[in-house]
Amino acid sequence: MIERVRKSLSSASASLIAILAGLLAGFVILLASNPSSALAGLATVLKGGWNGGIKGVGQMLYYATPIIMTGLSVGFAFKTGMFNIGASGQLMVGGLISIYVGATWTFLPGHLHWIVALLMGMLGGMCWGMIVGIFKALLNVNEVITAIMLNYIGMYGVNYVIKNSHLYNQLRNHTVDVAASAVIPKAGLDNIFYMMKGVYKDASSVNAGILIAILCAVLIYILLSKTTFGYELKACGFNRDASRYAGISEKKAIITSMAIAGALSGIAGALMYLAPSSGMHIDVEEILAPQGFNGIAVALLGLSNPIGIIFSGLFVAHISVGGSYLQSLKYMKEVVDIIIGLIIYFSAFSLLVRDVMKRIAGKRRAAQVVQVHREGIPPVEVIPDGAAPDAAPRDDTGQKEAQP
Repeated sequence: MIERVRKSLSSASASLIAILAGLLAGFVILLASNPSSALAGLATVLKGGWNGGIKGVGQMLYYATPIIMTGLSVGFAFKTGMFNIGASGQLMVGGLISIYVGATWTFLPGHLHWIVALLMGMLGGMCWGMIVGIFKALLNVNEVITAIMLNYIGMYGVNYVIKNSHLYNQLRNHTVDVAASAVIPKAGLDNIFYMMKGVYKDASSVNAGILIAILCAVLIYILLSKTTFGYELKACGFNRDASRYAGISEKKAIITSMAIAGALSGIAGALMYLAPSSGMHIDVEEILAPQGFNGIAVALLGLSNPIGIIFSGLFVAHISVGGSYLQSLKYMKEVVDIIIGLIIYFSAFSLLVRDVMKRIAGKRRAAQVVQVHREGIPPVEVIPDGAAPDAAPRDDTGQKEAQP
């Protein structure tokens, strides 16, 4: 137990050092761009959603929702030995299907409509992610190559379907709004995260999606840490040969892992686009959803731990919202993207250094064990075949003790 706590603290310290190093490098960039406002710019980034008051905190939670889900998708794949770089395509496919259900299946009861749309988006992302797993398991095609190709196939396919269907709003060049019954409910959060403008209550965009994302993280943590099924998936990721010897189906584990990862990204798309009042629509343009790639950053910063991903997703959303206020200080809003990139770079670098130090320490311990065995074990007497062993005990010098 103590060893596990020590390892957790060591991993958390690596992420904390990466964050501090990234913020320091970001401050240098702010200083080089506009020295007079560098301190104020760094304070604005650190203040994050609080720049907009309690409503800004609600906006931070709203923007954190999809990147927590894509972070879970990437982190789950990491835990099972896969690299899911296709979260963007899975998100867009899942989002399109959820929009289709939300705008078309109006025959569903109001309290079920948004749930069915969410589940269908999850199913769409699952099928898209499963393709990557099938190519890996049956044809041994590297999942990174397949996922990157499917990202662009998904993006262009989604654009084509939108432009040639009733889901297209030609005036705004994006998808239509879903039916009111398909909008994810606010769950009372609009009565917490708002600000008053006279007699008008200006509520934030946060809804029950953030609660769903946290619930998914808890379920994934239980799946990976407390179930035999999760253990088998992780075991296959650690050592496929040993898992195959133990009777675990390697192909089934790979396909299942990517299906679950795709489902999580599909939920991210559904949570994004089943809230049109916030302005989230699928724009018909040749750009991959950035939330999918931000999920990679969130997973790395959270060390692929589902609970850590919740906090890393909130942190990335926090400084992202804070960065949107930098323009008031005559900074470009892309500066915060540079800071996030630097944090992820230092995070990956710190993990690399930690792994190297672990290998060095492991080799030193192994050498010490060998040396102890060489110096501390008494010589072994070789007994010829057929001869009876001499049961007489020996003293420390190796001489036989006198028998009574």
